[in-house]
Amino acid sequence: MQAFFDINNIFFTVLGYPMSYVEFFGTALNILSVWLVARNKILNWPVGIVGVVLFGALYWQIHLYSDFLEQIYYLFTGFWGWWAWSRGKNNEEKTSHVTSLQNSARLFWCGTIIIGTLALGYITAHLHLFAPGYFPVAASFPYLDAFTTVLSFVATIFLVRKQIESWLLWIAVDIIGIWLYWVKEVRLVALLYVLFLIMATQGLFIWFRLKRSVTLNQQP
Repeated sequence: MQAFFDINNIFFTVLGYPMSYVEFFGTALNILSVWLVARNKILNWPVGIVGVVLFGALYWQIHLYSDFLEQIYYLFTGFWGWWAWSRGKNNEEKTSHVTSLQNSARLFWCGTIIIGTLALGYITAHLHLFAPGYFPVAASFPYLDAFTTVLSFVATIFLVRKQIESWLLWIAVDIIGIWLYWVKEVRLVALLYVLFLIMATQGLFIWFRLKRSVTLNQQP
């Protein structure tokens, strides 16, 4: 089982690129999870939980420590989101209700993202000094990686709460992720983020239509 999570355990090679089991199946499950959540399907949560476990193993091995910590966060929020979307007697009606943030809340979350990025970037930049036994190599792009991680943290909270701003943050994460993972030579993950960008844009429009339909239905 341990060998399955090793990035050097190659599943197949395509165009000279060695594809590990953990990268391939992590990518496939995360694609399925995003496709499901864009369509308001509760199954996205259990599928996503398995996907983040695989990506957590991948990111730790390529020294993207913020992304590794991000997967731990996703693991817990995955169970939270699963519970939040499944509670209540009328789940279909509850989970179709999309909202948006007030301006004051947007300012609060912008400040949270800035402070969180600086704090997490500092921590991950020094992890190889704080705990060299677990993090033997210095983090790659610690502040940029921290920025996308904090954006993802906040986007996940918005996602669980069915707030449309979630997709705007995911779009920003995906644009940065395409470049970052290409540079780190996990090319399938970089291509995955291209697909994520397309799906996040689609999710934004789907949720916008849901929000608009709820607003119209509430009008006298």
